[in-house]
Amino acid sequence: MTALVLALIAGGLVGLALGALGAGGSILTVPALIYLLGFSPAAAATGSLVIVIVTSVTALVAHARAGAVRWRAGLLFAAAGLLPAALAGALTARLPAALLTLMFAALAALAAVRMLRRRTPRRTGTVSTGRAAAAGAGLGAVTGLLGVGGGFLAVPALVTVLAVPMSAAVGTSLLVIVANATFALAARAHAGVHLDWALIMPFLATAVLGAWDGGRLAAKVSPAALQRAFGAVLLTIAAAMAVMVAW
Repeated sequence: MTALVLALIAGGLVGLALGALGAGGSILTVPALIYLLGFSPAAAATGSLVIVIVTSVTALVAHARAGAVRWRAGLLFAAAGLLPAALAGALTARLPAALLTLMFAALAALAAVRMLRRRTPRRTGTVSTGRAAAAGAGLGAVTGLLGVGGGFLAVPALVTVLAVPMSAAVGTSLLVIVANATFALAARAHAGVHLDWALIMPFLATAVLGAWDGGRLAAKVSPAALQRAFGAVLLTIAAAMAVMVAW
């Protein structure tokens, strides 16, 4: 019963962060699954992909209805990341748990720094096919290996590399995330990782509900204040994970 309550609370907080910021909520899912619900790093990454896919599809529908998705740019960007996502997803079960945890802590720290600095990406005005392919492949590998959506990486990449306007970058990044996460999850299907669905499903349900509340919260609180608060939380989590591995 205690684990179920923790899953409900953690899912709500993840959804709240996702709804308020448009990205970043999924990066809380992995540590929540590991340290609150007792998942192994490999199982947490796999379970996180399930949650990322469902919540991102939900958000993508809303953005699509508002006309804020650049389908061609998103599909081209996603195509470059599909193979790396699948390969990295298959590789996860073969890596030591401590290494996966340290890699995730480094990624969380990077996300925290980006949010604390609060820099808005600038459009370059030109589109480089090579840079777009490299950025798409890198994001796919991160999604497949660590089980995170990578919205905080996808949004600036879409703006600076593919010249997607900021008004459509979040919605387009969700399309990329769904594609990469789906391929990564498919690659893990035969890895033999056990998932506790009795905990994942309530986590997912409250994450979706929390995302709606997060959207209302974003309308009442300064986006800059939300980013700083979330960045501080992420930095704390990254430090705690690194210390626990070293310990």
